[in-house]
Amino acid sequence: MLKGKTRMLIAVAMLSSISFVLMLLAFPLPALPAYLKVDFSDIPALIAAITMGPMAGILVAFLKNVLDWLFAGSPTGVPVGHMANFVTSILFLTPVYLIYRKVTTSKGIMVGLGAGTVSMAIGMSLLNYYVFLPMYSYFLNFPMETGSALFNTIIFGILPFNLIKGILVTIVMIVLFKRMKPLLDKVTNSYMKPNIN
Repeated sequence: MLKGKTRMLIAVAMLSSISFVLMLLAFPLPALPAYLKVDFSDIPALIAAITMGPMAGILVAFLKNVLDWLFAGSPTGVPVGHMANFVTSILFLTPVYLIYRKVTTSKGIMVGLGAGTVSMAIGMSLLNYYVFLPMYSYFLNFPMETGSALFNTIIFGILPFNLIKGILVTIVMIVLFKRMKPLLDKVTNSYMKPNIN
């Protein structure tokens, strides 16, 4: 039992480190606000979730943001962007885990990634509208967008960004999944055997 937990903690630490490095390689998308940047740091969190369970994936997502905050800081002094990134990861990886656990095939991972993309896009649109953009305005002390301006930022900025990000992460994850499926199955069996029906 203790040995298994130690192995899991080591795996989570390694995946968190990889996720943190991938987070540093973020890049903006043309025609979208420059502060919205795509990175592939959710892939290690996804791998953790589907092999060791959702809490492992969430822990990887949490640790990568803590590391990035300590390394890069935050323009607001409060890690609003890191909180948003953490929530984004949860919205994305949770549907993937739930669906893939029921259908452990390429089809299952594809459906899960599609559901995760939709969950992330819609969830972050709502959360940015009601929570994160108001927090940025408050902590940076600049006027808050309201009405049609805020709506347009969500519809023409946040929503398409998260859809595109989800699609890009999905493509990379599917390629990796096809190559790593036997290894992922082996790791999953070693960590989650008691939970498999």
